[in-house]
Parts: sequence; C-alpha cells; structure tokens
Amino acid sequence: MADAALAQARQAEAEIMSGRYRGPLHGVPVAVKDLCFTKGVATRGGTRVRLNFAPDYDATVVTRLKDAGAVLLGKLNLTEGAMAGYHRDFKVPRNPWGANRFPGFSSSGSGVATAAGLCYASLGTDTGGSIRYPSSANGIVGLKPTWGRVSRYGVLALAPSLDHVGPMTRRVADAAIVLATIAGHDANDPTSLFDPVPDFMRELEKGIKGVHVGFDEVYASSGVAAHVVDAVRQGVHELERLGAEIVPVHMPSMDEAAGGWGILCAAEAAVAHEATFPSRAGDYGEYFRQFLENGRAVTGTAYAKANLRRAELRGTLHQTFQSFDILACPTTAAEAFAYDPEKAYGGADATSTAGAPTAFLRDSIRFIVPYDLTGYPTLSLPCGQSPDGLPLSLQLVGRPLSEALLCRVGHAYERATEWHGQHPAI
Repeated sequence: MADAALAQARQAEAEIMSGRYRGPLHGVPVAVKDLCFTKGVATRGGTRVRLNFAPDYDATVVTRLKDAGAVLLGKLNLTEGAMAGYHRDFKVPRNPWGANRFPGFSSSGSGVATAAGLCYASLGTDTGGSIRYPSSANGIVGLKPTWGRVSRYGVLALAPSLDHVGPMTRRVADAAIVLATIAGHDANDPTSLFDPVPDFMRELEKGIKGVHVGFDEVYASSGVAAHVVDAVRQGVHELERLGAEIVPVHMPSMDEAAGGWGILCAAEAAVAHEATFPSRAGDYGEYFRQFLENGRAVTGTAYAKANLRRAELRGTLHQTFQSFDILACPTTAAEAFAYDPEKAYGGADATSTAGAPTAFLRDSIRFIVPYDLTGYPTLSLPCGQSPDGLPLSLQLVGRPLSEALLCRVGHAYERATEWHGQHPAI
C-alpha cells in the first residue's frame, strides 16, 4: 500500500496547508489488523483461503480513519483466523523487545508495529485477549471498547458475539483519539450501539480525584509473577496518590463461565468459516483446522449452557461493580515469555498452545476472558519492567460504556509515571 499511503500523505499535506484541517488524525500514519476490509487490497485474516480476497469496500473503521485524514500505511499480520496459531504461509511477527519473545496473539502485528514505532496507531481485535496479550507483551496501550461501541462491519469475524475492535497506541491520549474516530453507531452493523460517543479528549483533563478503584489482592496476585504483582500494586498506590479512592473488593469466581468461552468461540468460528470449512479444510493450518473441527462438534445444548453461564456472569459483574468505578488488575500473569516461532504454527501439546505455555494461559485467563464474555471495556498500559527489562502491564476494567473514565485514569497514571516512555532499542 506504499503508493496509496504516499498519495494520502500528499493529499493531507495539501489540505492542511490550505486550512482544511480535519482533526488530530489528519496526516497521521496508522495501520490496521488484516481482518479489516480495505477496498481493492488483500484482506487475508492470516489464512490461505483468503490469499486472493480483495474486498470492494472498506470496513467502517477504515472508512472512519480515512475520513479523519489518517494515512493508512498497510495491513498487519495476525494469527490464522485471529485464534492462537499461525498458518505457514505467513511469517510470525517478532517482538521488538526480543525476537525470541512472545509477540502476543492474535493482533501480534498490530502490537509489534506500534511498539516499534512503525505507525502512530494500529487497530486490533479482541475476542479472547487479542488486543491485551500483544499490548502487554510489546509494552503499549491497548483499549478494548465495550462490545458494540465500535462497528464490526467489514471486519472478518472469529466469534461475532465476542469480537471487539479497538486501538493500540503508545499513549492513552492517542488511544482516546482513535477510539473517538472509529466509535459510534453504524447502520451497516445492527449490533453497534446508539449511545453517543463522549468527547474523550476533554474528559482526559478532569483528573481522578474521588474515582473509586477496586482492587482485590488475591485476584491480582494468585498465580501471577511476583514482579508483576509488585508493579500492579505500585500502580494502584500511584492512583491513590493522585486522588483515587482504593476500594478493597472480593472478585467472584469466574472460572466456570470462562470455561465456556472455548465452546462459544469455536462454535461461532465454525459458522464464520462455513463457506470454506470443511470444504477447503486442507487450506487451513493445523491449529485453526482443529479449532474449527471442535466448533462443528459443539452441540446446541453445550452452546446454550455456555451462553447461560455468560448471562449469569454479566449479572454477577454488574452487581460486583456497584461498589467501585473501575477495577485494577494485571493484564497478564507474566511478561512476554521465551518463544519459539516455529512452534506457533503447530497444534497444542501437553505444555503449550501454539507456542504459549499452558501455565501462562491458565494464570492469565481470569484477567482476559471474563471481559470478552461480558463485553466490558478494558484499558491496558505499561506499568513497569521485569528483572530482565521486559514491559509489564496494568489493566483497568470498567463498566459498560466507561471508556472515557478508563482513559482519564490511564492518562493521569501516565502523566505521573515514566513507563510509557520506555521503548525497545531497535
């Protein structure tokens, strides 16, 4: 997309010089996860079955970025179909903090490109942590909006009832700018919300005095690396110093509901790929092919049970969040682990899932999956470094449609700390 990007840049320059300034993204270089349709440009979703697919229209989020004057540099690679493993036709993105470190899944290209400074901002999607895993691993800001806050029209689906589209940046304010651009109702997506989009930038300056931040010491520390626990705890103390009120809370057990995520995701993925699977099963990689086979085997009863547990979890979290405004916890249980890209192509074994240690996923899942199942918004941002110099990540979780408050708190934390200013040496 080099020629198109240069043309967009020249157009932006001419418009700005003539006084036709469209706003804070005008002339700014961005890139999007290769699930987002781009008119006349390949949109592959990390799959062989879409190698030659070039849509004849843009995804709504791409249209809104273009209307804001952003310069679209190109498309960013991801795991096959936005699950955990890659197809062998595609290279595995490399974490700029260390080529042998986990880059996150599935928006790995978005996390890597943003952390490396290849683009000002990128778009990712999050179905089971796919904005948050790469944001944590690459030391950037990831904002998963409320489900329905951002249109999914023209975005290849993994599991429609779980898929979220959101910004990945190096500053909270940047994430707020991008979200303000792409959010809002879209007539082409009947699941998009009608709720008005706040002035996120104006909200940033309100400070956080009196904001109630919930913190569960047990929830935030069980199975979590000690240095992650320390960094998150220090982050909470910093929020308190800035005027927030820390509320000790007891998070409910979410394991049973989270256990149903795989059933819901696999079954919906099978529907999303029914035009090419199983008819073209041989074009799928080992990991994703098995995932889709699992999805086709899900019974209606199993799906219904998992969906009922999801509804109960929504009610439980709604009740839990009555005593505080946002929840503070780790994004993941540890920093980016040592990673063999070759293993990212294959299926699961007893100790790993597409290159990710089972223990890492087991201990991280309670910070990730519940907020996809319920559609709650989250903000992940750098909060420290591991003993070997890798970024650590603090997650803030809000009630539905509380993105403005999440950005306020994250912005205040950034202004008082320096972790967001640390970038990989590349």
